[in-house]
Amino acid sequence: MSSLEEAVSALKKGKFIVLHDAKGREDESDLVCLAQKITPKMVRQMRKDAGGLICLAIDQESSRRLSLPFAVDMLAQAGNPLLFCMGNRCTRYGDKPAFTISINHMKTFTGITDNDRALTIREFGNLIARRGSKEEFKRNFRAIGHVFLLTSRGLRKRRGHTELSVALAQYAKEPPAVALCEMLSDTGDAATREEAAEYAKKRRIPFIEGRQIIELAKKGLVV
Repeated sequence: MSSLEEAVSALKKGKFIVLHDAKGREDESDLVCLAQKITPKMVRQMRKDAGGLICLAIDQESSRRLSLPFAVDMLAQAGNPLLFCMGNRCTRYGDKPAFTISINHMKTFTGITDNDRALTIREFGNLIARRGSKEEFKRNFRAIGHVFLLTSRGLRKRRGHTELSVALAQYAKEPPAVALCEMLSDTGDAATREEAAEYAKKRRIPFIEGRQIIELAKKGLVV
């Protein structure tokens, strides 16, 4: 396990870290990097080495500024009993998902290529960094797209990769916009903690645990 300082240093340099949430929760590890610093090569590494869903997590304040609702709330308000029922269910590990909408940048073509997804993630990260308005968001992005947005509910309410990674970005004094992707195993299941740690060790990527970030929250250093 690496130190938080090693993880922060890697993120600031535009590199990946591997973040494991906790035993008894998802018990999953994600490849994580700062949205502003992502490249097509990094998107390729996420889809080939990790293999899960490439998402972009932001903080609550940014989400409110851009008027981004949670997907489960949109389903509840759709006036469709089926969608309301489906959206009102918690996950098996006990909480509701952090998904909002999915987007593509207006300059992308299909949106799914490494180049397109890197452009969408990076430009959205830049939007968050400069505290862009919802008018700017509307002008430069379209939905539905190929990059899934997640909103942190804060570590007091939820302790998933969304909340943990956004809190880590805040601790690093970086914009709270983070790209992440779940690591899967060749068995078809999520990569075990040991598999993820071994991957990180071989590639000299910092490997950290969610509890290290939660300790920061207990000290009032992140939310």
